[in-house]
This record gives sequence, structure tokens and C-alpha cells, in this order.
Amino acid sequence: MEWFHTGFLFFSSMLFALASASSRNFPIIPFDEGYAPLFGDNNLVIHRDGKSVHLSLDERTGSGFVSHDLYLHGYFSASIKLPADYTAGVVVAFYMSNGDMFQKNHDEIDFEFLGNIRGKDWRIQTNVYGNGSTNVGREERYGLWFDPADDFHQYSIVWTDSQIIFYVDNVPIREVTRTESMGGDFPSKPMTLYATIWDASDWATNGGKYRVNYKYAPYVAEFSDLVLHGCAVDPIEHVAKCDNAEAIPSGVTPAQRMKMESFRKKHMTYSYCYDKVRYKVPPSECVINSQEDERLRKFDPVTFGNGRRHHGKRHRHSRGSQTEAASF
Repeated sequence: MEWFHTGFLFFSSMLFALASASSRNFPIIPFDEGYAPLFGDNNLVIHRDGKSVHLSLDERTGSGFVSHDLYLHGYFSASIKLPADYTAGVVVAFYMSNGDMFQKNHDEIDFEFLGNIRGKDWRIQTNVYGNGSTNVGREERYGLWFDPADDFHQYSIVWTDSQIIFYVDNVPIREVTRTESMGGDFPSKPMTLYATIWDASDWATNGGKYRVNYKYAPYVAEFSDLVLHGCAVDPIEHVAKCDNAEAIPSGVTPAQRMKMESFRKKHMTYSYCYDKVRYKVPPSECVINSQEDERLRKFDPVTFGNGRRHHGKRHRHSRGSQTEAASF
């Protein structure tokens, strides 16, 4: 399919112009201008002049919303405050997908927040796959340097034709660079932005050992500062519209890279690139970092060390104590 026209080519030429740009460059849009309810009926509530949305999960249903438009590349961001207390089995997701259009070969870029039992922290998971490549899991998991249930924090996705970058509070935590060997596994088709909260008791917390306990419901995830800045694609004509050709943040500056390396060294708890149970040889796009490798082997010597099968862990593709202060 031809996703491009002249406006998009101009937009693409500017992607690397402002590598250090932040979300302050881009307008925050009211919910009704950029999004629509996806499911959940009354479990989705719009607040604060239409710019803040609460998604809740109870015994009846979860909830979610979806962008009006498809996008081919861009900057997508939200400030999110997660539910507190016992949240085992709960998953809050902020992600891009085109599964409704390409059911057998869809693309996806995920932020997933995995709940936990009382006294244990939320975990954050990122995942990327393209062209239906769900048999190759590309998950990474991390702790955070703050409690994401205490206040709002910003989570952002930058997606271009050559890389994907995940940010937390403008700190890059993961960079996926497109390689020739990835082929169609790199997301390359237009996607819609989603946000959801749902019951993932079967896998989200300790492989399903701890499930959602609805005596703590409703579980409420709060979303604000919604940014949709990218190339909207006509769903019928498949033409990208880039009337607003303002550059998006792209690439990681040397200062940002230092912060990213520090974050990963301190807070990453899982990466598919180092999982010797799943992959005897790392997937070809993996670049092995010796410090990350050493830390993960110490953290879980079975999964990341000798490669003996570990029946207590389950990893799954999406859909689907407080740490020290940051010192990046």
C-alpha cells in the first residue's frame, strides 16, 4: 500500500530536526477532539474541561478509549496516574495498534502497566512487533524510580520509519532501531492510539498467581495532557495528511543516552534480548550491553544465565517497595 504523499515526505525530512524537543512543543487536545470511547460505558468519565479522562475497572467491565484517526509515525503522549493499593491482575495500557484493520499481520507498540499485590510496586512493560510477528516476543520490563499511583507522570512514544523510543517523564527508557534483519517485524503500517484498563488475572502478576480482587474496585486510572502529534492517515484512501509539519522529537541526544543507560542499569528487570530460555541466540536486532547482561544475570540467573527452563515465569505479548529517587 502507498501510505505517503508529498506532504508526508516533507514531514519525514524534518523528523531529525529537533532531537531534543519535548512535549511542550505540542498542543494538548481535548478528549472529544482526538478520541472516542472504546468500551466500558459509564466506566469512562471525562473531567476538567474535557482534557482529563478516568478509566475504571470493576466486576462488570473495564474501559478504554481510542483515537479518531490512524497515524503513520509521530509523537504520542499522556500523563497517567495509576490505581493505588492492591492492584494484582490489573493492566493499564497506552498503546498503538492496527489489529482491527490487519487481523493477521497487525503492528503494535505498547506501554503496559502491570499491577501488583499490596506493598509491591507497579511494573512497566514495553513491547514492539510488526506484521503479526507475535511469535517473537520483544518485551522489556522495568521498575520505576517513583510510585506511579502517587501522582501523574508522562509516558510518551516516538515512532518514525527507522526507530521507536519510549519515554517516561521525558527520560528515554528504550530505543528500538529498525534493522534490515527485522524485515516486516518493525511496525510500518498506520496505527490507532488506545488506552485501556482491564482484568489480566491470568498472566499479569506472577504468571497469574495473584488475581484481581474486586473488593478493592473500582480501579481507576487517570489520563490527562493528551498529545497526538503525527501524520494522520485517511482510512479509506490511505493517504497521509501532514498539514502540521512541525518536527517531532526523534533520536536520542548524548545526554539523553546517558540517562537511558542509567535507567536501564538500575531499573530494567527483563529484556527478551537476554532471555536464554526463550532464545538460545538473541534475535538479530539485539545489541548486547555487558552491564545490562551482568545485572540481569544476577537478578535472575535461571532466565538470563544458564538457560535452564524456568516453569515459574510466563511471558506474554500484549492484549491485549519504592525505589530510590532518580539520579540519571
